Amino acid sequence: MRYLIVVRHAKAVPAEAGIDDFDRPLNEKGRAQASLLRTWVTDKKKLGAYGPATALVSSAARTRETYALAFAGTAMVHAVETSALIYNGHRDVTAEEVLAELAAIDPVTESLMVVGHNPTVLELVELLAEGTVDAIDRGRYPLGAAIVLRLPEDEQIGLRKYPFVKSFVPEV
Repeated sequence: MRYLIVVRHAKAVPAEAGIDDFDRPLNEKGRAQASLLRTWVTDKKKLGAYGPATALVSSAARTRETYALAFAGTAMVHAVETSALIYNGHRDVTAEEVLAELAAIDPVTESLMVVGHNPTVLELVELLAEGTVDAIDRGRYPLGAAIVLRLPEDEQIGLRKYPFVKSFVPEV
């Protein structure tokens, strides 16, 4: 089986004068959320069951840090691509643009993962998920949450509906 794991970055420090949005790191709560994600990633009965994956990570500091603390060096991720194109702080990034980036790196032999930003990750899940996604409540995609959709084993990801499988929400 192949899966798409859509992850919203963990909680970052608030925007402040003099700090570019792109450079905001995780705060203490965000690091705890990423640590909990890592616990699930290293458990083959939890999030670890859905790998190995090729990951697409926004190049913003908070997404790279979420990836590093939760996924780097684990059996969950086989390969990783970092993309400035899916960072939505300087322009509106559409779900279709993220989907195109995922399709470009899709090896069709393993799962895919994206670590990105709201509202784009929410729009991506709403665009692709078949059925109700329990983690999304009134248009809210929780920080640090991972939502898993099932992909066909033998075809590239594309614009269609995929069954919702499971969500992981770090309530830290």
